[in-house]
Order: sequence, then structure tokens, then C-alpha cells
Amino acid sequence: MSILGTRVARVEDPRFLTVGGTYLADLKDPLLDGALYATFVRSTLAHGTITVDAAEARNADGVVAVFTAADLDVGPLPPVMPMINGAMGRPLLATDRVRFVGEPVAVVVTERAAQGVDAAEQVWVDYEPLPVVVDPEQSSADEILLFEDAGTNCALELAFGRSDDLFDACEVVVSERIVNQRVASCPLEPRGAAAVWADDGRLHYWVSTQHAHGARAALAALYGMDAADIRVIAPDVGGGFGAKIGGYPEELLVSWLARRLGRPVRWHETRTENMLGMGHGRGQVQIVEIGGTKDGKVLAYRLSVLQDSGAYPAVGAVLPFMTRLMTPGVYAIPKVECNTSAVVTNTTPVVAYRGAGRPEAAAAIERAMDLFAAEIGMDAVEVRRRNLLPKFDEPVTTAVDTVYDTGNYEAALDLALRTAGYDELRAEQRRRRDAGEAVVLGIGVSTYVEVTAGPTAGSEYANLEVHPDGSATVYTGASPHGQGHATSFAMIVQDTTGIPMERVEVVWGDTDKVAKGEGTMGSRSLQLGGSAVLRAAELVIDQAKQVAADLLEASIDDVVLDVTSGNFHVAGTPAVGRSWAEVATAAMDRDESHMGLCGQTDFQAGSTTFPFGAHVAVVTVDTETGRVELQRMVTVDDAGRIINPLLVEGQRHGGIAQGAAQALLEEVRFDDDGNPITANFADYGIISAAELPSFELASMETPTPSNPLGAKGIGESGTIGATPAVQSAVCDALAHLGVRHVDIPCTAERVWRAIEAGRRQR
Repeated sequence: MSILGTRVARVEDPRFLTVGGTYLADLKDPLLDGALYATFVRSTLAHGTITVDAAEARNADGVVAVFTAADLDVGPLPPVMPMINGAMGRPLLATDRVRFVGEPVAVVVTERAAQGVDAAEQVWVDYEPLPVVVDPEQSSADEILLFEDAGTNCALELAFGRSDDLFDACEVVVSERIVNQRVASCPLEPRGAAAVWADDGRLHYWVSTQHAHGARAALAALYGMDAADIRVIAPDVGGGFGAKIGGYPEELLVSWLARRLGRPVRWHETRTENMLGMGHGRGQVQIVEIGGTKDGKVLAYRLSVLQDSGAYPAVGAVLPFMTRLMTPGVYAIPKVECNTSAVVTNTTPVVAYRGAGRPEAAAAIERAMDLFAAEIGMDAVEVRRRNLLPKFDEPVTTAVDTVYDTGNYEAALDLALRTAGYDELRAEQRRRRDAGEAVVLGIGVSTYVEVTAGPTAGSEYANLEVHPDGSATVYTGASPHGQGHATSFAMIVQDTTGIPMERVEVVWGDTDKVAKGEGTMGSRSLQLGGSAVLRAAELVIDQAKQVAADLLEASIDDVVLDVTSGNFHVAGTPAVGRSWAEVATAAMDRDESHMGLCGQTDFQAGSTTFPFGAHVAVVTVDTETGRVELQRMVTVDDAGRIINPLLVEGQRHGGIAQGAAQALLEEVRFDDDGNPITANFADYGIISAAELPSFELASMETPTPSNPLGAKGIGESGTIGATPAVQSAVCDALAHLGVRHVDIPCTAERVWRAIEAGRRQR
């Protein structure tokens, strides 16, 4: 019986639950003995010219050095992609101008960390304020320019054309302005880095990252070095959510400081620094226009996206491409248009955040479907059903030329509705309304599809070595930060080779040990990294069969591997066999390089994959106070073939919680002067178990032909389906009160104001 598909407890957990993980602040590597500590001086103004005076700080207790932009011989950082406006590169330290509160303007290096906090306050920054723009719609007017040399605030425009006759055949057309607000990733472990230059000239660098090899590439580019002269190590990573893909100035400067001072240097940020300086997510203003017939058939849909990039265009400026990719969602809409523009503002830069462009697309089309249904007086579920793409096992191309692999969207919707008891919920809603109760019920539904391991088919590296004692080591380019790679990859090795998973070690995040890697983001790890492990195991089996054939004095064609026992034997004579230990020992003895059994591969996917699902959210709303409570969350999240249901459920729970949090609570906010007003967990509405019900998860599997595991991604699906379902539920609860739309987050104040506005209109 295959171990794949069974509920195997995470092998990582005993260590985390007993001795704990080893995070950046826990490092005790001898190379870091005597390390100095870096403390960054950050701008307190959102926009202005600056003059920095560090003389007093240089004489402070414990200070080894203070550096400003004038001292640097590296940087600035170019835009992350060549299509972004080249005049908007980011300096490692602000030069003559700051563009957001929290931007580093100087760095203090001290013997002890506490000394840096005191010394940083003695760096004097003289500010000459400049006009501030924090609203992307105002920024798009180009009245206040962040980069005069660019001549515009537009960092990147993706224009695919606009048809004047798009809605000509439609009986009903509905439009709405929708805000997909800025959020913070809030990893439990903030950012950190440590660096030392060894006597041989090699750079040893530790960083809390989702992509160790990407960090090495960034360092090599910064210094013009050969990547082989840089070792990057990612220890345990306490959460990433896209924001730790890497490339921050603070992280890169740690290595420069270590080289300049000839000593190891460490940096660990505070929570407030993390909220100010680590990249935020989302941040779109959307205009949706949807049209169709009065009997519920959608004929045309247009999405116009204005992306807030923050002060320096990073990955966030490119993410609208992913939004466009998924514009029509699960629906067979004949005519679809999407155009996007990304602009800079005097705020923290925007980067990837769980879902990275795809949740924004789902939120837009699902809200549009609700608005269309309300306009024609039809149940929102029925409108969805009439427009879903029918079940398909062969690729299907959408109106924006995205090619979906496999899908059964109606089955997912039916399963979610059946599990939730949709008809009974509607009956209870009617009862409350008829009784005039103050606490009303709302039912929200979302159907979604997303792209993973994209936007184009990706690849991943794996190396499997079997040792003379019969154990095995997997070297993977994927880098876990909570996903359970050590468990799922060991399961694949056991299922393929018969080597017990407790005898399989998984190694990642060390560029000296792992030859290459693409990291972990975009829900790519299992479908690409896992498939690479599978292919590496198959290569090792082929090698082992040749050795076993010699040991058994048989033809290789007659040698079979009994996966149950982990023994090689001649077909028909299982009593005489050779174990993995025997075969690996023989392979080691005859191999001049002493590599033994070793399979290395770069797995290349046939195409990207498209997980899908349906969510049903049930909320109550107190119409007297605006308070929203999430009562139930029923989800179907189809991620293809499931390798370990326990791991999948964990990913689903985390994603659903983050999606619901965006709908209900979370929002990064700035005042008109660009001052952040959500700079810690006291002000930022991070969600907890107290605000969430126990999620109800229904299972469904639609394998993909894109990889040998048949797996699609699951890490972001919950985030994509939950937000529009919860928003839909809130709007549904208030529909009979004349409320048409409520932007997220649906806070009590925002909901109460919407109710009052509806009453006045009635």
C-alpha cells in the first residue's frame, strides 16, 4: 500500500516542540563569534530632502562605525525587472531624499545590540519636507513626483487595449470601484541577516529567506563576484508569506558592513521596523464592469487595476500581470479585458504576499458576479452556476489567453453548498429578516481558480543520495518555512524506493550543500520540488538495479525492487535479495569518485497548474453596532492529487485564516502626511483564533497531467477563496437594508456607516 495520500504526522514537529527551531537570532556558528550589531536609522518623514550628521553618534558608547549613503561604494539596486521604469531604482541608504517613513538613512554598528539603539538616536537628520502622496489615484495624476528624472509616477503599465463596444450586446451593465487594501505579512520572525568574510575571501551569509540561491545571486550581482565564492544559509524561517523572497537593502548591507569592518556583523529587526520596512502586500484599486442578459448570462467583463507600488517599485509593481492572468476566474465569459497600471507613492514598497496578484483577481470577479446578480434580482449562486466553465480534462483557454489544465468547478461549488446546507441557511436568513431581528445573517459564496508555479512552467532541482547504511539524503532547492517539506519529500522517497521515511534526511537552504534551487513561493514546492525528488529517486533506482544485478548474478532486466521490504531481487525469487545498504555499499566500493548511488535532476514541469475551489462563508452582523462575526467557513480547495492530507489541511487552515483576516480586520494605513498608523500589533488588526470559527473542510481531488505526482499547489488557495466569500457574506447580510457594497476590511465602523447610508437612501 502506498504511503502517499495518508495522514502522516510531520517529522519536523518533535524538534520544534521540544528544543525549538534555529532562527537567525539563535545562530551560534563559530564564524559569528565576536560579531558586531547593525542598527538602522530610519526616516521619520515620508518625503523630503535630507542632510545627515553622524558625528555625535560616532562618539557614542560601543559604536564601532556609522555609515551614510556617502560612504557606500555599492548600489543603488536596479528595479527588480527590466520593464519597470529604470529611473526608480532604490538606494541601499537614502542619499539626498527619503521617500517613505522607515526608509534607512544611516546604519550604526556597535559591539552590543542595545548600544545601537541608543547610538541611532544620536544620528541627526535634517529634513526639508516635500509634498506627499499616499493615495495611488492621486499619484496617477503626476502632480507630485517621487522621481523627477522619471517624469511620471507610473512604474509599469500593462495596456492590452480597450474596446468601446465591449458591452454593446448586454442588457444589463454594472460597475463598481473596489479597494483591495494594503496588508502586512506579519511573520512571527521578523527579518534578519548575518555575514562574515572568511580568510579565503569567501562570504558566509545567513538570512531569513524563502530563496537562498536568490539571495546568493543578489549578493554576487552587488559585488560583481562569482556565486561560488558566496555561501548562503537559510536556517529555520519563522514565516515568509512572499515578503521574504528577499533583496532588501538592510539585508544586503550586512554583508557590506562585515567586509568594510573585517568582522562578523548581525542584524535583527524589531516588530515596528518590520511593519515599517518589510514589503507590504495587495494594494489595488479596481474598477469592475460586468454586463450580460437579464436571465443571468454574463457576456462581457472589464477589470481596470491601479496598483500601489509604494516608494520604490519592487515585485508588487509586476503583480498586476498575475491579476490579469486570472481575470475571468472560473467563468466562461466570451469578452474580457484587463489593463493595469502601477504607480509609486510615499509608502512602504509593495511585494508579494500570499497569493500575489491572484487573490486580487478573484476578489474582483467574485464581487462583480454578486453585483450583477443583485442588479438582475437573481440568486448569486445561480448566476455563478449559469456561467461556470464546464468540467474539462484537457486544457482550456480563457478570453485573456490563460490556459487552464484541468477543472471541475461546478462539482466544487455543489460540494461546498451541500456541506454548508445552503438552502437551510437561506431559510434562517429569511426568518431573521421577517422577524426584524437586529442581528442579521449573511451567506457569501466564492468560486475561484488560481495559477501556481507560474506564470510559466517552472523547474526545481533535487539530488538523492543513498548511503552504505541504507539511509538516504535529499538535497532540494525548495526551502521550507512551515510547509512540511521534510515530511512530504521523505514520503515520496519511501513510496518510490522503500527506504523508510524516518531514515530519509532532507537538506535545504545551504548553497554549499545544494547545487541550485528556485526557492519556495507561488505554491510550487510539491509539484516541482516533490516531482524533482521523485525523478531523482527513479534515477537512483536505475543505478541500484545495475549494481544489484551484478550482486545477484542476473540480468538487469530481471531485477525488481520490492518497495515494501526495500530489497532488490530477481523476479520470481523474492527470498534471495539485496538490501539498499548492500547495494549502496557495493556501489561506493566500485565508484572511483566514491559518490555511490546518487541521482541529480532538474525537473521541468509541462505547464503551470490551476488549483480551484469554492468557499461558503456565514456571518452575523449586528445592525445597531456594525459588528461582524464569522460563524462558519466551509471550503473546497482542490489541489490535484493529495500527498499528505494532514499537511494540506494545515495549509488550507492558514490560508483561510489570512483570507478572512483581510476581509474582516487587516489594513495597513497611512495618514495624509505618509505617517504609518498601523506600525505594531496593537494598531494593526492581525487576526487570532478568537475571531475565527473551526473551519469545515471538504475534500476533492482533480489531478493534473503537468507533473508525475498529479499535484497542484495548495499554499495560497485558502487565501484566494476566503476573502471574497467573507466580503460577499457581509454585503449579503446588509442587502435588504439598501447596502450595495462594502469595501474590505469590513470593520464595525465601516459596516455601521454603510448601514446608516443605506437607511438615509431608503
